[in-house]
Amino acid sequence: QVQLAESGGGLVQAGGSLRLSCAASGRTLSYYAMGWFRQTPGKEREFVAGISGITTYYADSVKGRFTISRDNAKKTVYLQMNSLNPDDTAVYYCARNPSGTLTRVPKDYDYWGRGTQVTVSS
Repeated sequence: QVQLAESGGGLVQAGGSLRLSCAASGRTLSYYAMGWFRQTPGKEREFVAGISGITTYYADSVKGRFTISRDNAKKTVYLQMNSLNPDDTAVYYCARNPSGTLTRVPKDYDYWGRGTQVTVSS
């Protein structure tokens, strides 16, 4: 059993930065791909970034602004978010992909955190 817990969300002004953390309890994350997604009311969950080993993958909307990383010893995945804008406002979720493959599809991920709210004011 794996539990994921996001933290680090909050309210920030446009142009600001936040770093989200996703801490795992239970089994190691080392062998799995991990992803960050976000969701706003009335919209589908959207892929943001993913990491498998040292390979990373980003949605076009965040490329160059967001950086995903992981610390396997701490069983934690991070999402550094810079140059935030109001369109980045959402609940952010981390999730585990048991296949180890980087995909954008939420159904490919089996464990999810409860999310952390990010609000960017203009």
